[in-house]
Formats: sequence, structure tokens, C-alpha cells
Amino acid sequence: MPNRPQPAFPEPNTQEYWDGAKAGELRYQACNDCNHIVFTPKRHCDKCGGRNLSTKVSKGEGAIYTYSVVRQSGMPGFREMGAYTVAYVDLDEGFRVLTSIVGAADPTKDIKIGNRVRVEFEKQDNGDYPVPVFRQV
Repeated sequence: MPNRPQPAFPEPNTQEYWDGAKAGELRYQACNDCNHIVFTPKRHCDKCGGRNLSTKVSKGEGAIYTYSVVRQSGMPGFREMGAYTVAYVDLDEGFRVLTSIVGAADPTKDIKIGNRVRVEFEKQDNGDYPVPVFRQV
């Protein structure tokens, strides 16, 4: 497992998101005033500016919108991974997340735009918070 960067707390905007990851949930927000889906987590709706947000739990299923294969990385925690995929995934609930696609034998050939994916939570050796990643289904 790579040791991906961990959040630094206190972090008022994303604490609930990371607590959800720890509980095995992919959480997002919805505005109770205009029904807009809010992701990444924040203290206000980025459509109407309202602060009346509620937290929802995603099924964690969606489709790959686009991706890129990183073939080299000098960043600690990623260097030993070899080629890995960074992707935008469109979740069925209507928001897009920047993530990694894991489990492909050859990420340069085995990942396709539009493929269905499901969230997994990758435990980290360097911290308490697992990182949400996606695997093709």
C-alpha cells in the first residue's frame, strides 16, 4: 500500500468527509435550500452560497469520466507504485471526484473512459484515515 498524504486536523471543511472514510463511507453534501450537490466538502453551497447543508452517503458507484496514467512520480508514497492512474469519476448521485483507479493489471491498457467503478477504502500505514480509491467492476 502506498502511504498517501493524510489530512492535517483540525480541518473544519473536510473533517466529516474523512470521518466517513474512516467509517467506510463516501460522504458528500447537499444544499437544503437549492438542492445542489456540494463536493468537495465546504461550509457553503457553491451554487447559492447558503450554509444550510446536509451530509449524505454515496453508494460509491459511478463511471470513469477521464483519466491519466502517471508513469513516474518522485513524490514519497507514490514512487514505489510504478504506473498508477489518476481519474475523475462521475458518481451516480451527481458529483465528480478526483481519485485513483486501483487494481488494473496494466493501467496503460486496462482502464477505459465510461467503465463502471466502485469505491474502496485504502488503509494507510502512515495514518488513521483510509483514502477512497476506485476499482473497475
